[in-house]
This record gives sequence, structure tokens and C-alpha cells, in this order.
Amino acid sequence: MQVRQLGRSGPQVAQIGLGLMGMSDLYGPAERGESIATIHAALEAGVTLLDTGDFYGMGHNELLLREALAGGRRDNAVISVKFGALRDPDGGWSGSDCRPAAVKNFAAYSLRRLDVERIDIYRPARLDPAVPIEDTVGAIAELIKAGHVGHIGLSEVSAATLRRAHAVHPISDLQIEYSLISRGIEDEILPVARELGIGITAYGVLSRGLISGHWSARREGEQDFRGQFSPRFQGANLASNLALVEELRAIADELGVTVAQLAIAWVAAQGADIVPLVGARRRDRLREALGAVSLRLSAADLARLERVIPAGAAAGGRYHAHLARDLDSERAAS
Repeated sequence: MQVRQLGRSGPQVAQIGLGLMGMSDLYGPAERGESIATIHAALEAGVTLLDTGDFYGMGHNELLLREALAGGRRDNAVISVKFGALRDPDGGWSGSDCRPAAVKNFAAYSLRRLDVERIDIYRPARLDPAVPIEDTVGAIAELIKAGHVGHIGLSEVSAATLRRAHAVHPISDLQIEYSLISRGIEDEILPVARELGIGITAYGVLSRGLISGHWSARREGEQDFRGQFSPRFQGANLASNLALVEELRAIADELGVTVAQLAIAWVAAQGADIVPLVGARRRDRLREALGAVSLRLSAADLARLERVIPAGAAAGGRYHAHLARDLDSERAAS
């Protein structure tokens, strides 16, 4: 497992990270024991970056991670926590709160749930349109001075917001969706991140399972996050996107790897400043994802993938339009 630097100011982490959201929320039931075993297996394989959010399962995910890191495993982990998303008792979404007082309140609860003295990377999950990003970043900077946080990250923000935030305090990394079929960051966000020395932690590298090689038309209509909120998993869009997956499968078969491994390796090949986050909830899926580490794509491989799935090839947006409007990164792109 190679090591990558999260921007000029951030920590060193393994070249693949593990996203924990699906172990608590949004993708249907997950088995607690298997989730913990998967986190243990990731750490044993050399994975260091573990990404959670205080709103994943309304605190459940942080408590799960706390349990998984017991017995001395904390020293081997770089913990990334997202905050600010508001939920209601039924699991619904109520906007964001990134006021300085709220930032410190959320951090206090996360530190207690995780049972740690310091959160390694702390980031607002979304831009709060009612709060200047300078105020939010300034509050996290105060937590750094107090020793409660190590680094500041951001999530799903525009290039302009990146510049404003970085002017207040160095930003270690931007967490944002990036995959073969989600390439909106390439036009403006990624170049600005590189100009400023900000790393990319790429989530959705398998497009929420759509390009994993394991999704099928039979699963259309499943009422988790994908079936409810992502047009790419619905109707004619799904059929078109699964046809792209079959193009990927043909290349993967020739290379002797799985579709998921090929998709993850493509993201990793886009630059040493990019760390793919995989959302494996089970050890078998984790083992498959980690197989991408040994896959080195040649220039010819990358060119062929570009021909098969050029930017913009996906049918449907990442989110329904009313949800995309809440993303600072998407508003800038549109």
C-alpha cells in the first residue's frame, strides 16, 4: 500500500481510503459485526483514512467507528469527520448549520462519540448558504489551535469557495464525487485545487455501486438513497449507464481484473494528489477494491477508457435537480 499526501498541508494517508457511511445509513441494512470486521481488515491491509460523518445514522457511524478502533487501533487511523447536516427524527434532511458556535458544538459531540482527543480532518459536509465560508473555516482553525482538530477539509464546494476558504486557513483536501462517469471537477475545481495545493479525496468512485459491475436492472426501484435521489439509477438512464458498464467489463476482462478494480484504478491514475474512497461494507467487497492497488493502467489503457466513457457519457445527473441546487459544486458547474 503506497502513501499519498493530502495536499501540501494535510496528512499522509494510504492510497485508498474507506468511507463508512453505508455501514449506518442510506444504502439499506448493514450487519454490525461485518462492518467492524471490514474496518479491521482495512486497517490490517494498510488503509489509514477512515471517513465518517456525525449525521450518518445520527451518530451511529461514529459510535461504530469508536468500537472498531478500540484496543489500540486508533493509532493506525486518520479520522475524517463531516459535520453540519441537519436531520429530523424520521431521518429526513433539514439543511445545514455551519455557524461558528454550531461547528464547536458538533465537534464536541463527535469527540465524545469517537472517544478521541483529536479529529484528524474536520470538514463541513456542505456549504451553508447562510454562513460565510470564512466564518466556518475560522471556527475550525480555532479548534486546531486548541488541539481538538488536526486539519481542515471541505466537501462539495466550488473553486471560488475553495479560494476563499484557503485564504483563511490551509485546506488539506476537498472531498467530492469523482469517477469515470462523474467528472465535473475536471473543468475548474480540480485545477484550482492543484493550484492551491489542496488534495482530493474522491468519493463515489464506483458511482454508488452503479459502475461496480455488481449492479443490475433487476435492482431498479430499490428504495434506498439511489432509488430515491439519483436519476442515474432510474428508467432509461439506468439501461444506458449499465451499457457503459458492459464496455468497462470488456476492458476489465482483458486486463484480468474486475469492473470495480478498473474503475477505482482509473480514479487513482488521475493524479498522486487524489485518494479514492471506497464504500465497502463487507470484507469481500473490500478485498475486491484493494485489488485495484496493484493495477497500473498504461497510457493506452487510459486512452481506451476515455474513448469508451468520455466525460459526460453518463445518463442522468448525480442528484435530482432540486437536490443538486443545494450543492455549491454543482451550482458553479451549471
